[in-house]
Amino acid sequence: MSHDDEHHGHDHTAGANATMLKWSLVLTSLYLLAEVAGGLVFHSLALLSDAAHMLTDVAALVIALLAIKLGQKGADEKRTFGYRRFEILAAAFNAVLLFAVAVYVFIEAIQRFKKPEPIGTGGMMLIAIIGLVVNLLSMRLLMAGKDQSFNVKGAYLEVWADMIGSLGVIAGALVIRFTGWQWVDPVVAIGIGFWVLPRTWILLRDTTNVLLEGVPKGLDLNAVRSAIASIPDVTAIHDLHVWSMSNEEVSCTAHITVAPGVDGTNARAAVTSLLEQFDIEHATIQVERLGEHCTKDGKLHE
Repeated sequence: MSHDDEHHGHDHTAGANATMLKWSLVLTSLYLLAEVAGGLVFHSLALLSDAAHMLTDVAALVIALLAIKLGQKGADEKRTFGYRRFEILAAAFNAVLLFAVAVYVFIEAIQRFKKPEPIGTGGMMLIAIIGLVVNLLSMRLLMAGKDQSFNVKGAYLEVWADMIGSLGVIAGALVIRFTGWQWVDPVVAIGIGFWVLPRTWILLRDTTNVLLEGVPKGLDLNAVRSAIASIPDVTAIHDLHVWSMSNEEVSCTAHITVAPGVDGTNARAAVTSLLEQFDIEHATIQVERLGEHCTKDGKLHE
């Protein structure tokens, strides 16, 4: 695949993701306003808790759109890799924001246990049902792009968590309506927080791995090393590095050693072709001659 074709493919994917994100942003923003108003009017912490998560959804969608816009900018003299890493920074920020919201909900829930407030269960349930519909529509919009972009995945996870939150609010409203147990409201709020946190941790873990230039998830570095070493012309391999700028672009650099008389160009081409089996399309391979620059084990001379 040529660089121009590849860039066109990224632009096409980014454009499709941006359209889905825009529609999801409109739906989420409208519902956020309704949920905040409902939480205040009906004194429901569960609704306000869900609204707080909806606020992070709105922030996530706005940042995701900005990340796509910046990510489409080409490399320049200051950003030789372009701006695609901004997507990872945005996703990491969203994860941290979700953690902060969860802490707020836990603190507020403790206060509600100490001082319960009467809940308007009818309005609480109606708003939660509307929220469930909005979340399902947003999830449908984001589903296609969640495996191609950390940003879209982050937004999808937050909308998915809010869908669970809407179900929790509906269940809580039903219980309060038929039992009068006002303490169910903060319990639902805490439950939403505990439901969101593990998924937030996964997103933060994955984005941190990218920022630290770790080996991409699902790729076995030892398998890559063994595959390269199995090429007949390669006698040794060292300084092998595999990382990603985002979850769409996996890169690799390596030094390979070949025996005297072996065509280094052919050896490099063989390694580059092999790496495509691991979905590594950006490879920089340095060829070294055995006995000229390296010892037999492939280490550089001092």
